[in-house]
Amino acid sequence: MAWWVYLVRCADGTLYTGITTDVERRLAEHNGAAGGGARYTRSRRPVALIHVERAANRAEAARREAAIRRLGRAGKLALCAAAN
Repeated sequence: MAWWVYLVRCADGTLYTGITTDVERRLAEHNGAAGGGARYTRSRRPVALIHVERAANRAEAARREAAIRRLGRAGKLALCAAAN
C-alpha cells in the first residue's frame, strides 16, 4: 500500500500538511465530505491540494510529514514551487 504526504492551502491562506493512503478521499474529507477532515481545516474550507509526495510506507510518510512541518511557510512554498 502506498502512502502519500500532502500539503493543502486553506481558504485563509494557511498551509496544512498530512499523510494518507488516498489523497482524493482525504481532500474530499478536508472539504467536508463524509464529516471527516482535520479539526484545523474544518474552519478554513475550502482547501486546495498544492503538493503531494509518495512514500514507501507509513513510517517514511510520517517522517517526511514531520520534516515538512518543521519548515517555515517560505520553505513549504519553495518545496511546492520546486516540485511543479
